[in-house]
Amino acid sequence: MRFLVVGAGALGGYFGGRLLEAGRDVTFLLRPRRAAQLAKTGLVVQSPFGNLELPAPKHVLAENIDGPYDVVVVGSKAYDLESTMDSFAPAVGPDTVILPLLNGMKHIDQLAERFGNERVLGGLCMISATLDDDGRVLHLNDMHGLSYGERAGGRSARVDAIAAQFAGAKFDATASETIGQDMWEKWVFIASAAGLTSLMRASIGDIVAAGGQDVALSIFDECCAIAAHNGFAPRPAAIQRGRAVVTTAGSPMTASMYKDIVRGAAVEADHIVGDLLGRAPKSNSGDSPVPSVLRTAYVHLKAYEAKRAREAS
Repeated sequence: MRFLVVGAGALGGYFGGRLLEAGRDVTFLLRPRRAAQLAKTGLVVQSPFGNLELPAPKHVLAENIDGPYDVVVVGSKAYDLESTMDSFAPAVGPDTVILPLLNGMKHIDQLAERFGNERVLGGLCMISATLDDDGRVLHLNDMHGLSYGERAGGRSARVDAIAAQFAGAKFDATASETIGQDMWEKWVFIASAAGLTSLMRASIGDIVAAGGQDVALSIFDECCAIAAHNGFAPRPAAIQRGRAVVTTAGSPMTASMYKDIVRGAAVEADHIVGDLLGRAPKSNSGDSPVPSVLRTAYVHLKAYEAKRAREAS
């Protein structure tokens, strides 16, 4: 089975690297700058589960894709998805499976519209990773999970084939029969944590120290309610875990979106927070509603984007 891993950033570099380590047929789709960097340094992963150095991993530039691959793994940022789809389109054939690892759900609609609903699996990953200034993949926590499955539920021959390829690779791979539910539960948590820590410009522990547990629970419960409205009410274990994480005293946790704001980078405001907010039940009242915590967080993120765009012009 031939895998095309789109990009060799934090996600693609880690999971693609682990598949290469296990002897799988992996090609990275790279931009010229990253290709030149890997030609000099190789793919370097530093992880609690073992470091990895792969000199000159197989790669291709978009203009040189010569035919379809079996599986295309997509882990780009949501705001780059349109150009990313253009780049890997020549790799998608009649039997190609696309495995996206983005957060939220909007990307599923975009991929399905472009390539066909039947080609797009559901997927998510649980990992904290980043690239350092030298292009090394730094794995920052003790989780490296990747879940995937048919969005309609159940198992299929193609999911079983991917499971066989993932078996033996050094990450926690799960072929899920409830991947839609899994993705919504992760979305609820990511939107809550991103909205909260970005709005407050603080860690969970600092928000708790300020007496903000009620605010934290308010945004989490609002996200849960939106998921329920869309038919994906989080399961009790997910609710318990999420409520505990956003109210943990002393926790240094901040969302990656907050980290992006701190370094002045682009954020996935519309994809993670705005799209979820847009799926909330509509009010029948003619009165102007009091802005929710999630709505306030979204306006804060959009104001950041407006300021960033103005300063770049």
